[in-house]
Amino acid sequence: MNRLRELREDHDLVKKEIARNLGITQRNYSYYETNQTILTEDILQKLANYYDTSIDYILYRTDIRKLYPKSIVDKEEIGV
Repeated sequence: MNRLRELREDHDLVKKEIARNLGITQRNYSYYETNQTILTEDILQKLANYYDTSIDYILYRTDIRKLYPKSIVDKEEIGV
């Protein structure tokens, strides 16, 4: 099953609702969900924010659905 479809169905949403929240047509969203159109960076970010998950989860790079914890890098470590 497609991750976008899985996320949408897990939240009991229809394509029209997601499309409206993304500012696109239902048809365009359907193309994303059926892999007929490549997800743009902008749409990926909006989807990840909307579902409170990571882009990596949407793209099957991980099976961890929760967001990654934000890390604080000491500026001295990176030479800033």
